[in-house]
Amino acid sequence: MPIVNIDGINIHYSVKGIGLPIVFIHPPLLTSSNFHYQVEGLSENYQVITFDIRGHGQSEYSEQPLTYSLIMKDLIFLLDHLEIRKAIFCGYSAGGSIVLEFLLTNAERAIGGIVISGMSEVKDFYLKNKIALAVKLAKSNTLSLLTLAVISGNSKNRQIFKKMYQEASCGDPRNIEQYYRNCLNFNRTNQLSAIHVPILLVYGTKDQKFHKYAHILHKKLPFNELVLLDNEKHQLPTKAASQLNRLIDSFIQTKLAQGD
Repeated sequence: MPIVNIDGINIHYSVKGIGLPIVFIHPPLLTSSNFHYQVEGLSENYQVITFDIRGHGQSEYSEQPLTYSLIMKDLIFLLDHLEIRKAIFCGYSAGGSIVLEFLLTNAERAIGGIVISGMSEVKDFYLKNKIALAVKLAKSNTLSLLTLAVISGNSKNRQIFKKMYQEASCGDPRNIEQYYRNCLNFNRTNQLSAIHVPILLVYGTKDQKFHKYAHILHKKLPFNELVLLDNEKHQLPTKAASQLNRLIDSFIQTKLAQGD
């Protein structure tokens, strides 16, 4: 993966394909390898960009605490480095929160957004406890257990599991913990009406814990399309890659390509 140095921190990224740029954003602990199938499937028609957030995967540990604002700064730097004026931003799970934050704070750099199994806040007991547990496990002596659980849930086969596990295991517990803590504190629900670019929302019908967040976004975002994938759970980039890629392609062609 190529490297861009931002304030002394080496950030690893990849670019494949040509066309409208799509930037994929991963959640805590996972890395850019979570979008393996999107890189392979969508790069035939688009410029697909992935990167490892600070302290994740192959990107270096950041002594500066990892915050959503810092991730925004790194995203802008990466876009400028690649000489990209505007892009489509696609985030999975907590990465979807990053997308919403970016669209609220840097709308001039966005063509549109795609939120996969994401949320604008964490408001229910189940998800709060789940993230709080991840915060506790994101320590040097227990991170391997958390990594095994998260990667097992997201990997589709043994080959992908090995790749995702190896890269996730390179992450730094301190930045991973900080990313999880940001998830708990994030709440942009009341600002969603200020986002005026088209957004695709994708969830699985079996991901019922997240349906409340899907409905919040569908109700409050001015220009959005909500799609529920039948018989799918939370882990859509790996477990429902073909369907997801087709949805992304259709959304871009019908809602975004002509308006760029």
